[in-house]
Amino acid sequence: MYYLGFDPGRDKCGVAIVDDHGHHPVHEVIAVDQALSVVETLCEHYPVKMIILGDQTGSRAWQKQFQGALPEIPVKRVDERFSSLEARDRYWQLHPPQGLQKLIPQGMRTPPRPIDDLVAIILVERYLKSLESNPPTTTPPES
Repeated sequence: MYYLGFDPGRDKCGVAIVDDHGHHPVHEVIAVDQALSVVETLCEHYPVKMIILGDQTGSRAWQKQFQGALPEIPVKRVDERFSSLEARDRYWQLHPPQGLQKLIPQGMRTPPRPIDDLVAIILVERYLKSLESNPPTTTPPES
């Protein structure tokens, strides 16, 4: 089962496909004007259970667009506070600094590329973690 993470932005967006185990076969940074078509294409190629959307920049408008274009896939907004800082730290874990970059404290390093795709992955991870701590309740069948 797959989730589509989406980090909306003004100029660019992060998008990621993440499975139940945290594997992410697709993650990329895309232009805003390509976002809807990229999301639709990804949903055609992967059985996406839910779109997980950051709750900040323009998220309500994106939620409406996704619900209109992909009505069969639920859209959930999640708290994206501090996700960019977390993504920056994740970038350096995945791509350890080399040479003189090692001397610069991690908090002062700037990744050499946009990290919106890593934010999209983190949004899905946050959602999945919230399910672990608050599992959905099921009502027992009536006798």
